[in-house]
Amino acid sequence: MEVRVNERSIALNRFGLGARPDEPDLASRSDAPRTWLLAQLDNYDPEPAPIRNAARTPVILSDLADYQAQGRAIKNSQPAGDRAVSGVTATMPDDFGPALELRRQARGSLRKHYVRAVNARVESAVSTSTPFAERLVHFWSNHFAVSVEKISVSPLAGAFEFKAIRPHVMGKFSDMLKAVERHPAMLLYLDQASSIGPGSPFGQRPRVIARNRGLNENLAREILELHTLGVRTGYGQNDVVELARALTGWTVPGIGPRTSAVGVAGGFEFVPELHEPGARTVMRKTYPEEGQAQAEAVLEDLAHHPATARHIATKLARHFAGDTPAPAMVARLEHAFLRSGGDLPTVYRALISSREAWVAAPVKFRSPWDWSLAVLRALGSHLADAGSAVGLQEQLGQRVWRPGQPSGFDDMAATWAGSDALMRRVEAAERLAQRSGAVDAVSLAEKIFPGAVSVATLEALKRAESGGQALALLLVSPEMMRR
Repeated sequence: MEVRVNERSIALNRFGLGARPDEPDLASRSDAPRTWLLAQLDNYDPEPAPIRNAARTPVILSDLADYQAQGRAIKNSQPAGDRAVSGVTATMPDDFGPALELRRQARGSLRKHYVRAVNARVESAVSTSTPFAERLVHFWSNHFAVSVEKISVSPLAGAFEFKAIRPHVMGKFSDMLKAVERHPAMLLYLDQASSIGPGSPFGQRPRVIARNRGLNENLAREILELHTLGVRTGYGQNDVVELARALTGWTVPGIGPRTSAVGVAGGFEFVPELHEPGARTVMRKTYPEEGQAQAEAVLEDLAHHPATARHIATKLARHFAGDTPAPAMVARLEHAFLRSGGDLPTVYRALISSREAWVAAPVKFRSPWDWSLAVLRALGSHLADAGSAVGLQEQLGQRVWRPGQPSGFDDMAATWAGSDALMRRVEAAERLAQRSGAVDAVSLAEKIFPGAVSVATLEALKRAESGGQALALLLVSPEMMRR
């Protein structure tokens, strides 16, 4: 029995990241598209070569500590009356120049970590033979969002995805949750590294009390609201405070108060002197005082909560089956999550088997990130010059790992379908088409959208004045804009 041709295109584009010209033929059997997707759950490589060569977290933290040390040196070198908020004065001492130069060099090192990580992410996505699995990496990275707007997070965002997300994409949700909340990028982004238990030994010091340093609720709030249960799911402010108290002591070596050297494995350290003593009650369950294990026990329960299952199911269904997913599909994914104890491949299999994800009409408008990967895969492109991946995403208006808020980038068409955003894609398409040389746009269209290219698109490509214009038209065609 011959496969329905449109399902080949759906597998390549809706589930995957866009087809490559050398993509395997999915027309041999009626179940070939689904079989191809299911095989990726077993064949996924959490550490492909571009990721494997990226800088490790301890190296990045060492550079970050150098940057912060230079900042303190600059601040301390100024007369107290001349210190500006930025740490730089209008009238600097004669020996101030070298300190500023060291500060610039340290900041440049942080920037390099970000650029190299973005290039590694793009290279992995463009070259992968398991694009469905890679899409899932990007989904989870956006679910557990950090933002490089914060200078301390900028060099760590790549390591966060590579070490806290990628190894757990085919595992248990609870394991990913714990890895995410322990990673220094998350601890710094949501200010957990500086959170101090008011009743802890360190928090009771007169100097700490005088400086009004104490409990920070940011991480606890986002764990409940964004990472697990979702908004309006039964938790209250007291649950936020209690979880924040349980999390005290979770910090970043060399960065947070009372920490040891930077070299602590994984960039995480639990400091008992910062931990709020006593039992905690979260979501009507009491957790005894167990140090670091107290917050871990709360996370374990949150990871298996029915509200978490529904929250995750809704977001997955929205990502793969439309901005307003069918309740039946959400319920199906939710059930798979609960009955498997949060086993993610079980949820993915339920996703693949959901008929709502296989409707013929496009269900999602591609974000700039999605669109750029589909274009690069279609062209077989490799961004060779350092910084080019960063530049492309900045031009398109979706800078990698910079969502601007802890909820991540929006996954709705209205966010990305504005006229200005579309013009940016047209300009990028024209430039990429010019760089690609001679390409038969009609033949390419039929390869990357098998059985799914409209008559109108084919006619437009054939009427183009040149091969370059035809290719640019293909890159901004309705087929390329939606999946």
